[in-house]
Amino acid sequence: MESAVVRKTLSGRVLGEDERISVYDALKGVTINSAWQSNMENEAGSITLGKQADFVILDENPLMVDPEHLSQIKIVTTIKGDKKVYGVHPRK
Repeated sequence: MESAVVRKTLSGRVLGEDERISVYDALKGVTINSAWQSNMENEAGSITLGKQADFVILDENPLMVDPEHLSQIKIVTTIKGDKKVYGVHPRK
């Protein structure tokens, strides 16, 4: 997501500034749009009644942090179906 939003190389050079997307669009890219691309938009990609309950809980809100910090957001918990498959204590 961070790469699509900030479009910077490892050396810090902006690559294709006019091709940057918003954090919101990047989130859609890894959720609902990804499900659509896999022809699974009726089963996954958004939190909707009747869809698979697969999601993560993050330690920070990606919509509220500096876009250059997105790759440093930690996954606190992963839920797959009705089971917690990964979990750490959130940072304090």
